[in-house]
Amino acid sequence: MTTVCLVILSAVAMMLQVSSACNGQNDDQTEQLEASRQLQSDEYFANAFGYTPETWNALSYQPSNALYSPDYSSRYEGRTPLNNPQPVNVNPFKKYFAASNDKVEEEKNQEAENRFLLSGLGVNLINTGLFNNRFTPANTWRPFANLASRIPITVNPNFVNPVNTFDACKSPTGDDGICVPGNICSLFGGRPSGSCILGKVCCINVITTCGGTVTLNNTYWQSPTTGLSAPSTCALTVRMDTKFVEQSTKPICQVRLDFVSFTTAQPTLGTCTDTFMVGGSISSAPIICGDNPRQHMYLDVPSSAITPTDIQLIFNFAAVTTATRAWNIKIALLPCGASYLAPAECLQYFTAASGRVRSFNWQDVATTTTRQLNSQRYNICFRTELVSGSRATQMCVSTCTTTNPNVGFFLTGSATGLPFPAVTGTFPGNGCAYDFLAIVGGFDPITGVINDRYCGGSLASTSVCTKMRPFRMNFGTDDTEAVILIVVPPTQPFPQAPDTANTGFCLDYQEK
Repeated sequence: MTTVCLVILSAVAMMLQVSSACNGQNDDQTEQLEASRQLQSDEYFANAFGYTPETWNALSYQPSNALYSPDYSSRYEGRTPLNNPQPVNVNPFKKYFAASNDKVEEEKNQEAENRFLLSGLGVNLINTGLFNNRFTPANTWRPFANLASRIPITVNPNFVNPVNTFDACKSPTGDDGICVPGNICSLFGGRPSGSCILGKVCCINVITTCGGTVTLNNTYWQSPTTGLSAPSTCALTVRMDTKFVEQSTKPICQVRLDFVSFTTAQPTLGTCTDTFMVGGSISSAPIICGDNPRQHMYLDVPSSAITPTDIQLIFNFAAVTTATRAWNIKIALLPCGASYLAPAECLQYFTAASGRVRSFNWQDVATTTTRQLNSQRYNICFRTELVSGSRATQMCVSTCTTTNPNVGFFLTGSATGLPFPAVTGTFPGNGCAYDFLAIVGGFDPITGVINDRYCGGSLASTSVCTKMRPFRMNFGTDDTEAVILIVVPPTQPFPQAPDTANTGFCLDYQEK
């Protein structure tokens, strides 16, 4: 009996050991399963907040080459983020989950990154200026201005934000804008017009007030609809700083102003009573007024990656109540290193093999008053284009064909359209001392006569050519249209008869 009991007890002990071992294996598997679930949960939340499991395979939007169009004047931000490498997402614990599906995972990886998931919406709204209210500078109360800096996700180097690209776009109506999600366009106060890739809209940004601030590329500054009093001042600040989310990936080195429309009071004897001036840029822009539609300016600024920069655009209106004051100026922020930047110190830059260049306030209108502006000193540059597959070796300019006579080219002359001779000396020796268009290496292609300065009532017999590259012209006028009798070197090297009804110039250019 004792032997039987010992056998039974031994059997029971062995069964208990086996059961304990089995329970141990089950506990290990349970722990592995829970760990794998926790890992997948961690990956889920990391992906939801913009983090990626493989640092070196993070989602990114690589800019492609600029999309070139025949009109270089509208090509500022041609980058389109079409190349989107897919992340490598290897899940070693996928076999533990019955819901896993390879096809579903593959489709998930092919979806475009959406920065505006519910999990990240608060951070994105903060970054785009909802709380810091950067786009209404008059309101200085910003209780949440530093909130974004307290959220670790904003400094995640793997968090690639498709909104940060702010690619340029063109609306169906021809206006230039930026590609952003629709709700962000609303935050900026923009107007959606047309669509972009990844479900974004082409956002058209317009400012119609004085005293505003611009930080967005392709912003239109339009004259106020309520009218302007005189005398008065209307100014706008263009602010460039890489701390702004809309400029964080593209430091700015130039600003281009395109005058879609521009009308102020006409000058008095060449001197502006209404004035438009630029402050804060490295390059010097002349004071202009009058009629300047379809004109443009390039303004050099220090790289915003090195120092923040503010550019001021300022209208000053004289006490003239009958003059029309209206404008629509497109402001383009050009990033450092872009292929479409103008050369340094070039106020105007033309990037086509042929085209038309005009002095400010030139118009094909009959006039007995002076439309040429005083104190104009700036460079006009032309990019050397390909002609018949080779770089151009020569550029020629000729006076525009006009409806009204004697207005195509008229610097320092009389109302008859003929060169007005100097008080002493002969034309053009003294006549081009004060108002002139300089073309280095200029020559008459028919007579071969060489001359660097041109003025009076005609450019030349037919045209003027130059083989000096890079192609450029220099335009200069003095500060008066009155007679100069007293020689005061160096500002007044020669006597000069009074100018009458000078119009400026309009030239057609052709690279050959």
